[in-house]
Amino acid sequence: MKRVINTFLVLAVTLVIVSCNDKRTPNLQFMPNMYEAVPYETYMSNPNYAPGMEERMPVAGTIARGAEFAFEYDNSIEGYELAKANLKSPLDSTMVDADRAKSLYTIYCASCHGTKGDGQGDLVKNEKFLGIPNYKDREITEGSIYHTIMYGKNMMGSHSSQLTEEERWQVTAYVQELRNN
Repeated sequence: MKRVINTFLVLAVTLVIVSCNDKRTPNLQFMPNMYEAVPYETYMSNPNYAPGMEERMPVAGTIARGAEFAFEYDNSIEGYELAKANLKSPLDSTMVDADRAKSLYTIYCASCHGTKGDGQGDLVKNEKFLGIPNYKDREITEGSIYHTIMYGKNMMGSHSSQLTEEERWQVTAYVQELRNN
């Protein structure tokens, strides 16, 4: 008998709960500003920002997405050969920071090319990549090194997104130093 009474009570409570829900009226909104956001037009006054903030210029040294900076040599064999023959470093010997250049080389290049530039980095030793060249075996110039850092070559990808122009020239100077020693 208790079972019948309990079943009846559960059905009655369920019926009361279901009947109270009127599907023709919307539910309550506890935080209506999250459901109905106020849109603001680009470059128009927005009360959430201090005056003039929406018109701020980009940070110095940044490059807008999709915009290309001026590098006059194409990503082609002809561009590589032109860079090899004509491209010279804008840094003189006083502007090259040997410690920083070595640090950048260690971070971005040594895992494949080795700390001595002999093509015996950790990835080569672990046989992840094979055929990494020794700098001393190659006819390279600072222009060809910079072009390779910019665009990559063969299996090596571009490092232009990781290194600024000045950092690329620092690494170029360090590679030249490794090659000459």
